[in-house]
Amino acid sequence: MSSPTIATDAQIARWERFRAGRNAALATEHGWLTLTSFQWLEGQPSEVELVPGLWSTDGTTAFLTASAADGLTLVETGEVVDGTISAALQDEESLMWVEFGGEDGKQVVVELAMRADKYAVRTRDSSSPVLTGFKGVPTYDYNPGWVIGGRFEAYDEPMDVPIGTANPLVDGVHRSVGEVVFRVPGVPHEIRLHAEEEKLGALNVTFHDESNGDTTDEWRKVFIPRPRPDGSVVIDFNRAINYPSAFTPYGTCPMPVRGNSIDVRVEAGEKLPED
Repeated sequence: MSSPTIATDAQIARWERFRAGRNAALATEHGWLTLTSFQWLEGQPSEVELVPGLWSTDGTTAFLTASAADGLTLVETGEVVDGTISAALQDEESLMWVEFGGEDGKQVVVELAMRADKYAVRTRDSSSPVLTGFKGVPTYDYNPGWVIGGRFEAYDEPMDVPIGTANPLVDGVHRSVGEVVFRVPGVPHEIRLHAEEEKLGALNVTFHDESNGDTTDEWRKVFIPRPRPDGSVVIDFNRAINYPSAFTPYGTCPMPVRGNSIDVRVEAGEKLPED
C-alpha cells in the first residue's frame, strides 16, 4: 500500500514510544516470552513435566501435593507448600499459583489456568531462551498510509460468536459489540470486522490479512480508540500486534471471527518474530 503522505516527526516519535512500551511489556520476567509448557491436569494425582509435586483436579478444583523438600512456595504469600493445597477458577481465569527454582526460588512460576472448562498448568521460566534472546519484535516501517478512517456500527446487544483458538483443544467465544467498517485502496468493497470492547470504550479487532504466514503471523490484532459520538474511528494498523501464540506454542489465543479478513497485504505493524 503506497503512502499518500510523509510521516511527521511527531507521528514517528509517538510510534517509537509505543514500540518501546510494547517490547518492554513482552520482556517482563514471567511474561509471555517465558512459557515453557502447557499441560492438562488429570483426575488422579500425577507428575507433570518441569514441575515438582503431584497435580490433579476433580473437575471443579485443582490440587497440588508437595513436600517442603520440593521447594515450591506460594507466589502470593511466599509460604512453603508442605502438604496439599487447592484452588478453584472460573473458565478463562488464570492464577500465578506457585514458584520454585533459581537462587531466589522464583525462577519458574507455575500458572494454573481454566481453559475450555478444564484445568491446566503452564510453566513460566525466566531463563527461557525466547526471553533471554529477545531483541524486540520485528515491524514494518511506520507508514501513515495505514492510518485509516472508518466508522463503528454498534449492535443493539453484544453477540457471542464461537471461534477457534491457537490450541486446537480449546474453543473460544468472541463477544462482538459491533463492526468496524472502512475502505482500503485496491479493495472494491467495504471491509467489515467484528470488534470486542475494551476498557473505557476502546475496541479490539482481531483480523487476518494477505500477509499472514508470509511476513506476518497467522492473525494479529489492533486496538482502536473509543469511537467518537458520530461513530467515526481511526484505525492505526502501524499498531497491529501479535498475539502471544506468535511467540510460544503454549498460548490459547483467540482466532479471528470467521470472515474477519482484509483482502490485501496489511504491510504495517508487527511481523513474524525472529527465531
